[in-house]
Amino acid sequence: MSVLGAPGWLALGWVLGTALQLQQVQLWSLPAYGVPVLAALLFAGWRYRSWPGGVLVALAGALAFGAAGWRSLERSADRLAPALWGQEVQLVGVVASLPVRGPQGMRFVLAVESAQMRGEPVRVPQRVALSLWQPAHGAASLEPERLPAVTAGDRWQMPVRLRPVHGLSNPHGGDRELHAWSEAVGAQGSLRPGARWLEATGRYPLERWRQSLSDRLQYRLAPGSHGGVLAALAVGDQDAIAEADWALFRRTGVAHLMAISGLHITLFAWLTVAVIQRWWRWAGRLWPALLLRAPASRVAAVGGWGAATAYALAAGWGVPAQRTVLMLALALWLRQGARRWLGPVQWLVVLAAVLCREPWAWLQAGFWLSFVAVGVLMASDGGSAREAGGRWRVVLRLLREQLTITLALAPLSLWLFGETSLVGLLANLVAIPWVSFVVTPLTLMGGPIPVLWDGAAMAMDPLHALLQWLSASDMAVWSRPAWPLPWALAAMAGGGLAVWPGPPLWRCAGGLMLAWAFTWSPDRPPPGHFRLLALDVGQGSAVLVQTRTHALLHDTGPAWGAAGDAGARVVVPTLRALGVAPDRVMVSHRDTDHAGGRAAVQAAWPLAQWSSSDPALAPRRCQRGQAWQWDGVRFEVLSPLAEDYGDDGRGRWPANAMSCVLRVQAADGTAAVLTGDVDAPRETRMALSEPQLRVDLLMVPHHGSRSSSSPVLLNAWRPSVAIVQAGFMNRFGHPAPDVVERYRERSVRLVDTPSCGAVSWRSQVPGAVGCERLQRLRHWHVPVSPAAQRQGSASPS
Repeated sequence: MSVLGAPGWLALGWVLGTALQLQQVQLWSLPAYGVPVLAALLFAGWRYRSWPGGVLVALAGALAFGAAGWRSLERSADRLAPALWGQEVQLVGVVASLPVRGPQGMRFVLAVESAQMRGEPVRVPQRVALSLWQPAHGAASLEPERLPAVTAGDRWQMPVRLRPVHGLSNPHGGDRELHAWSEAVGAQGSLRPGARWLEATGRYPLERWRQSLSDRLQYRLAPGSHGGVLAALAVGDQDAIAEADWALFRRTGVAHLMAISGLHITLFAWLTVAVIQRWWRWAGRLWPALLLRAPASRVAAVGGWGAATAYALAAGWGVPAQRTVLMLALALWLRQGARRWLGPVQWLVVLAAVLCREPWAWLQAGFWLSFVAVGVLMASDGGSAREAGGRWRVVLRLLREQLTITLALAPLSLWLFGETSLVGLLANLVAIPWVSFVVTPLTLMGGPIPVLWDGAAMAMDPLHALLQWLSASDMAVWSRPAWPLPWALAAMAGGGLAVWPGPPLWRCAGGLMLAWAFTWSPDRPPPGHFRLLALDVGQGSAVLVQTRTHALLHDTGPAWGAAGDAGARVVVPTLRALGVAPDRVMVSHRDTDHAGGRAAVQAAWPLAQWSSSDPALAPRRCQRGQAWQWDGVRFEVLSPLAEDYGDDGRGRWPANAMSCVLRVQAADGTAAVLTGDVDAPRETRMALSEPQLRVDLLMVPHHGSRSSSSPVLLNAWRPSVAIVQAGFMNRFGHPAPDVVERYRERSVRLVDTPSCGAVSWRSQVPGAVGCERLQRLRHWHVPVSPAAQRQGSASPS
């Protein structure tokens, strides 16, 4: 048939069929998915081994497409009904996940058994993600004793305000809705007062055990003693790792080690095999017939695979764990049956098996990092496994493999995350043996012998210090703009060929492809024009303005308390992925929904010039009369006035009234106005002072609050497009219905970030608006309309 054989072609078809279904924006009906499934099953009993590879690919692809679509229909039917958006519901259910606790609250998943609203039963999704959070502007963190003692497997009755799962949508950003969809979570909710524990159940025993071990470990170790890292290594509790530690591990390229990875599972299986072989042979000396019926090699292989499976289940059964267990199972099956499959066939079969269980893993970064790393090692082996020699040859081989992995994965990391660690090779050469052979064994043995956890924490201290030293350099991480898909594929193919042990000509070709990919750079507006991007930061503001060679950031997004801020999580990653470094940052005023991300932005671009109406935020204040030009584009501050400041440099008015209002005008007169939270009196003053001002795009003041968007302003400036930056179903009800009606009466196109995601606009085409959410729309995204948001926000508590 070919070198792939029937298993390879079938696996390739399954992978392609799954990938195709995941591109659907709207799901088909159940019969439409049933047709390809039935057609493929009808042919399944034939002698498929004699069929051409293309036929096998088509049949397996049809079966995978229908199966993935079928499962998607089931999940779509389990979504929260719009009538329940924002409503308070009494839920009875069982805690189905490890609760994640922090200084400002907790979150967990509840498997719902029943639900009532106002005494009447209602239908809600089977799994709901619940949370209890202190607001970011709260005076103090929540004390642990104030949080309910939630344990996996316990049944609770909880009053909950429900809402659909909705995530931020920005260029090259993550997809929270996809994550919830893959976890079969159909809604999210916030806990209300009155939760009541009912009983402990026998459900979710594995999650209960994992939580117990994680709690014991972290309780034993003092804060700051790497308890979160050890919990991640012991039971896969990655949420226990502090955000600062995650940032350190990502910056040094060792994040893959700080959870149960394929390397740890394989090592655990290997140790189990060695122990079983020794004990089984010892038993064989006492009962020789035992070895005749069950050879030690076979018993040890099966026992090692069983131990690896148990360890992977204890880790939460993530994609790397699934891949490793399936790889081990396939190798065991091939060895016991004296079969021989080529490496690419094994790789494809395991990849298809993972997608069979979890189709949505195809879109996860961890899936590709895991499988590409294994594929590169398999392709670059080149017979090194058969090399003879002593310890130095083994060391050199390990060095070569680590260098190969680092170079081959660098293009993939740059595409997925916009950065790659330049110190990762050195960090991994130390961290891989230290974590695998010292920290992880001590952590695992600490379950029955808790004192060993102290030793594991002590072993992490020198590694942590080394990683901090490596990450301190400005050259530790290399960032570059995110590639478009064709360029990314070329870069990854070039990286693979460059490390492949094939003919030198192929390696040269790979190097040329890689070099060609790095010549790409993002496009810029032409001279005299500008581009505006209103980022999706929730209930807050952050707007990027780009000219040909310069960029300005107006506001830095909100702070989210212990969960971080939009500056670190949205603004900085998005601007880096776009290849933008702001020359100026203007923080309109001191409110945390506009200035909350200031620290992260300052750390990322320390040379940018800063201005604000609050002297505590920037040394230079903004005031009317300030103006400059970049690439033929004029920037002009419209408010506040010089007399709005006191002798001490502080504003005479409330923070909103002191908002820095900026007008940006292209060479042809097309203009946009960025308003912050300016109030109606200041709006009226600006409108009456310059009623002839042309405004094509208006950033809606104060997120659409009733205190702004006055009729005087709208009548004088007459914008064509208006953008609202607000949170999905925010508690303020922004934009207010009467404000929306004002824009509608004047035929202004009103666009909001919860429905549109990040909004892009260009001065060359002032009537066109780009919506990131609509460009990335897939069937798992929640259909959002402004009317539904307002209805949910206005629901009684």
